[in-house]
Amino acid sequence: MDIIRQIVSNRILMTAFAGYFTAQIVKSVIEGIMDHEFSVKRLFTGNGGMPSSHASTVTALATMTAFTAGVASFEFAFAVIFAIVVMVDASGVRRETGNQAVILNELMEYFAKLKDNPPRFSHDKLKELIGHTPFQVQIGAALGVLVAVVLHFIWK
Repeated sequence: MDIIRQIVSNRILMTAFAGYFTAQIVKSVIEGIMDHEFSVKRLFTGNGGMPSSHASTVTALATMTAFTAGVASFEFAFAVIFAIVVMVDASGVRRETGNQAVILNELMEYFAKLKDNPPRFSHDKLKELIGHTPFQVQIGAALGVLVAVVLHFIWK
């Protein structure tokens, strides 16, 4: 039980989780408004979309680390570099993977419609929404900073 208390009292970790869940809630509300339906599954497992929960999580982590350990600390330096890597990956490699999935899904549909012996594919449709646009990452990053600032002043 002591380890659970230690984890829950870790303000940096709890702030990172809060950044993630806040972004997921905002993302689900935005998509619910746009699609006219709310998805609980999307709330907990969704990738991609607006705002980036990846960016929100790591900027909340870095911001609370700055408040807790100081901007001159090793911990803050590590958190900032980690945040940069995650955000570049979310808007770069993961976004390109999603774009490739769109093309591959279109090719699978085209080949499936062929009349003469259509090929059988051994997997379902590829997930297309896994990365972020730079704007989605920027909004997620701003949200993460906001979450950390609010929690810092609440816990102060």
